[in-house]
Amino acid sequence: MAHHLLVYGVFGWCAEILWTALSALITGVRGDLGDDVGLLKLSREQRLRLLGHTYLWMFPLYGAGGLLFERVHEAIRSWPWLGRGALWTVLIFIVEYVAGAALCRLTGRCPWDYSYSRYHLHGLIRFDYAPVWFAFGLALERVHDAV
Repeated sequence: MAHHLLVYGVFGWCAEILWTALSALITGVRGDLGDDVGLLKLSREQRLRLLGHTYLWMFPLYGAGGLLFERVHEAIRSWPWLGRGALWTVLIFIVEYVAGAALCRLTGRCPWDYSYSRYHLHGLIRFDYAPVWFAFGLALERVHDAV
């Protein structure tokens, strides 16, 4: 079980670092890294650095979330991929919202802040990320099968 926690934590960290680096490359902006300035416009050179980031807090969240989702995966394994992806999207939104709210209470702020997005809920989740969470949930199934 500890092995699985480690795998999911590292997988989540790597996916987030890749996502933030590619997002900055494509959009030309980077979310604040704790300096409360919001979105920063990046120069071409900064975009090409492919600077990705994550937060230490994310490791236990990804790890525990992966363990929690193992049981769900076993229960829905026979579902069509469309139904599984839709359920993953909803569950990831719930975990992201609850974890973000808990971190706000614990530390005074959430490591991620989506309040700049037109499609956010309390700055804790972005509904336009639904396709990302859909795909991430299906990818997580493959990780679960591998471990």
